[in-house]
Amino acid sequence: MVKLARSKARYPFPMRIVRFSPGGSDPALGLGSDPLFGLINEDNQIAVLVGDPLYAGITPNGKSVSLDQVRLLAPVLPRSKVVCIGKNYADHAKEMGGDVPAEPIIFLKPNTSVVGPGDTIAWPAMSDRVDHEAELAIVIGRICKDVPKERFNDVIFGYTLANDVTARDLQKKDGQWTRAKGFDTFCPLGPWIDTDFVPGDQAITATLNGEIKQSAQLSDMIFDIPTIINFVSQVMTLLPGDVILTGTPAGIGPMPERSVITVAIEGLGELTNKVSVHG
Repeated sequence: MVKLARSKARYPFPMRIVRFSPGGSDPALGLGSDPLFGLINEDNQIAVLVGDPLYAGITPNGKSVSLDQVRLLAPVLPRSKVVCIGKNYADHAKEMGGDVPAEPIIFLKPNTSVVGPGDTIAWPAMSDRVDHEAELAIVIGRICKDVPKERFNDVIFGYTLANDVTARDLQKKDGQWTRAKGFDTFCPLGPWIDTDFVPGDQAITATLNGEIKQSAQLSDMIFDIPTIINFVSQVMTLLPGDVILTGTPAGIGPMPERSVITVAIEGLGELTNKVSVHG
């Protein structure tokens, strides 16, 4: 039985939702539509929104702030969960020493692992290897369960970029992934939620200190977005603000101390973070 909450609103122009901190004040949310930088106009003004658009709809309050006066934060802070899909690119499954899975492999990252663009990835003392994993992330927009593939788009609020940071040595040591992927700061998201992005053949890359390490197309996914939404929602109820990471392509690798990692998806944007010193 399909259970869906209120219908998803449609808007006549592409929008990007940003979450920001204006000069140390409480975080706020804003709206932009300029494809140049995802903001409201060429003067880089952010239109401030009333409440959280996941619950209150997209309603500007009539005020605006300048980009250079704020700090961008993770565009969503999941109140519930971050669901991840493992081995969803054939080349990555191969480099991990496994076969292509017959059905999606799912695991969870805690919501406390989420950080935003420009934030530092903290290298935990108990690990000697911290890896990057570039991913497309889905932001869920409504309560849903058992979503049929043909209705997947009804439950998506938008898309953002993610880095599924992984302590690779601990993943191998533990034989399961919770500790390796669950540290604070191990889920950078951002820089915005694009409500009109349509995944297709867009390039996805990870660039470490200026050198491309991962490069693929979103169409290389083994399981596409409708399949992922259908499968995950059969397992667990999805809530507004839940995030689903859709898997990473081949090329994963370690991020040295003080390195800079940029995840990019064509037409969606770039997410850049720095890595701390070890421990």
